[in-house]
Amino acid sequence: MRPDAHHRPAALNNEEEAFIRAFSRALIIVPRALDADLLQGQGMSMSEYTVLMHLSEAPDRRTRMSDLAAVCALSLSAITRIVARLEQQDLVQRERCGADGRGWNAVLTDAGLERLRDAWPTHLASVRRRVFDHLQGVDLPEVTRALQSITAPGTGRHRSDTV
Repeated sequence: MRPDAHHRPAALNNEEEAFIRAFSRALIIVPRALDADLLQGQGMSMSEYTVLMHLSEAPDRRTRMSDLAAVCALSLSAITRIVARLEQQDLVQRERCGADGRGWNAVLTDAGLERLRDAWPTHLASVRRRVFDHLQGVDLPEVTRALQSITAPGTGRHRSDTV
């Protein structure tokens, strides 16, 4: 939505400008670095790790494909490709949804859970080195609440925005 021509937002001050530039850069650099660390250490992409992680936390280790796409912040076509790769490795299975028979569930296999457990130390070390080692003295609960409020529904996102 365009700001009203008669009511223009205030220009960013120096601190705000520095923050938004650093934040924008971190949004690009951190996911790439975490992905590179997982690929190098485990031969697994961050997207694959995220799918396995969410499935491990789901009831009965199963989630409808469309819901999995939403929680992973990916398109349905991207989730379909990732799940297909994981299925070829016997880490995930696809099953028809029991409720309506039209949709598909992704189901984490025992091998998938074991693969996630094997990859977890690599991911943990990467997250600590790439993120938390740089946040000493920061009020993490406050920053977490702020980030959650930025991404909460109804906070000014447009219909075309995707999470």
